Amino acid sequence: MAGSSTGGEHAAPSSPQSQGASAAVPPTTGGNERTSPRPSRRSEGGIALALGGGAAKGWAHIGTLRAFDEEGIAISMIAGTSIGALVGGCYLAGRLDELEDFARSLTRARLVRYMDFSLSGAGIIGGAKLAAYMEMYLGGLNIEDLRTPFVSVCTDIRTGHEIWLHDGPLIEALRASYALPGIFSPIVHGGRHLVDGALVNPVPVSVCRAYEPDVVIAIDLNHETFGRGAVIRASHYARHEAAEDPVPAPEPVPTASGHPVASWLPFLSSAGRTQAKTAPRRPPPRTFSQPKVQPKTRLGTMGVMMEAFNIIQDRISRARMAGDPPDFTIRPRLASIGLADFHKADESIALGYREAKSRIRELAEQGQIERA
Repeated sequence: MAGSSTGGEHAAPSSPQSQGASAAVPPTTGGNERTSPRPSRRSEGGIALALGGGAAKGWAHIGTLRAFDEEGIAISMIAGTSIGALVGGCYLAGRLDELEDFARSLTRARLVRYMDFSLSGAGIIGGAKLAAYMEMYLGGLNIEDLRTPFVSVCTDIRTGHEIWLHDGPLIEALRASYALPGIFSPIVHGGRHLVDGALVNPVPVSVCRAYEPDVVIAIDLNHETFGRGAVIRASHYARHEAAEDPVPAPEPVPTASGHPVASWLPFLSSAGRTQAKTAPRRPPPRTFSQPKVQPKTRLGTMGVMMEAFNIIQDRISRARMAGDPPDFTIRPRLASIGLADFHKADESIALGYREAKSRIRELAEQGQIERA
């Protein structure tokens, strides 16, 4: 079965020393080598879901999976990146109810309790508190114990390889996939330092393809965040400011006769129009001054890091999905949910459920997918 190695070659099986990573380094063809496994279990057709990353937006995956269950759509395989891996793994482990309860219970204050801040490690947050909570429900569970094939997508921070974890401890695979660089410390797994998979594969459609399903459905959480990624010239700001600040009319200037210059304007209007037609238009002066309307809130260090990561994720997902598109895509409208808005689970779950419900019914009516 095909892996995801550079040049389209099949990936070789991993060695026994891989400690659950089950990933082999493909032949080097330049600087774009990726690491991928040979799937251990076939999905035997059916529908595969590619659950994309998106930090707090990822709670929408809970609503999406609820919609699939309600509509009776059988899922034969799940590949998840970042929080997509967390939700997908808990779903296949039969722990989606517990994860949903946890998500809905989060407030700003409670969220801080799960953050073990550290300035001595490789990330601001160690992640041990969250891992301890996950251990209560997922402890001792391996990926191969799940009822359906599952892959957690990660990135080897030292080599840049894309790592697919399809066996071994489930908790380690989930922690590695959502370990946002600089925020969470990397997870050492099979001798590799693993971080967030969104660095290399934000919406893992290619992983689903390797399991040869009949249909791949991608859940993309970030399509509304940056629109089409427009390019804006610096001169745009000058024109914008010129339009906002029109030049005020000059004050009337008295002449020797005592009549203001403004009283002559009716007689000069025709000459003025003629001169305006022939005189060349001068472009507005170029300026690099900041826009007058500034954001209401300032981004902190963590906010800047997350927003920068989100831009990277958005651009990579566009490129990868264009080269390897899914059969269908579900795009919850999550523009109102910020990357750090983990306390907005109620809204995020509802938006994911609503969009998935509508899209599933549409596809079922068209005969594109079948209910179980």
